Amino acid sequence: MLLLLAGAGTRAQNKTVAERLGYPTDSKLLIIHADDLSVAHSVDTASFDALDKKAVTSASIMVPCAWLTEVAGYAKNHPDADLGLHLTLTSEWKVDRWGPVESKDKVTSLLDPSGYLWPETLLAVRNLKSEEAERELRAQVERAVALGIRPTHLDSHMGVLFSTPELFAVYVRVAHEYKLPFLAVRLPSVPAQFFSPLSEKDVVLDSVVIASPAVRANEWRDFYLQAVKNLKPGVTEMIVHLGHDDAELQAVTLDHPDYGSAWRQRDYDLVTSPEFKKALEENHVILVKWKDLKKLIN
Repeated sequence: MLLLLAGAGTRAQNKTVAERLGYPTDSKLLIIHADDLSVAHSVDTASFDALDKKAVTSASIMVPCAWLTEVAGYAKNHPDADLGLHLTLTSEWKVDRWGPVESKDKVTSLLDPSGYLWPETLLAVRNLKSEEAERELRAQVERAVALGIRPTHLDSHMGVLFSTPELFAVYVRVAHEYKLPFLAVRLPSVPAQFFSPLSEKDVVLDSVVIASPAVRANEWRDFYLQAVKNLKPGVTEMIVHLGHDDAELQAVTLDHPDYGSAWRQRDYDLVTSPEFKKALEENHVILVKWKDLKKLIN
């Protein structure tokens, strides 16, 4: 779902991100991040509960989706919640589709033949024009702000903005304009030129953990507990997709088991479990938020 690229491996910094945050350089810092808020009421209620329980430290919002005003209400009532924007240029579900925030006539390359955003990352990347993508991303930020949401960071739904140098540059440019940190991860295999839009102030994470479709349901617990055990010093983001395996989310994710309702129930059950909390404590993991990283760039 997410092709997580990024980070200028050759980019020198005098201090590690951990040190800049006031922690020893060998600290294991972890952001536990819930994706896809506003895609469904079921996703929202599970994510809000996990945020309230401090089972996740941050989350990001899909602005084009139907339940945006519900998330805006939560943000208003929970001003300390760490909520970013899950910048969205695709609409992947079979029956629950969405279009752009910007007027369709201004972003025609973002639309599939039915007038919705493209259903797959590859189709979006093949068809969209970067200037129209940038126009849509700005519209998403402005819509969120107009509803009273104060975003703490940006990331990319289905990894579209990590797919080409041009789109990555758009992503970074929008983040810089709004003075927001954004998800970017060190991958030495990616050419340094790809990351030339990054500035010296930008915060680059050291790694990302995300369950892939290769992880079977009976392996869920072991996958996450082993990921916690294997955390290295630095800043890692663990991306989870929360929801309840109920009638609503089953309908939304029809014929889409990857990141579907059962998947999201497993993620919710895992991160809210005492066993997971105990694993974090036993492995001396320090939980941080995107709000903490935002302070480093402003």
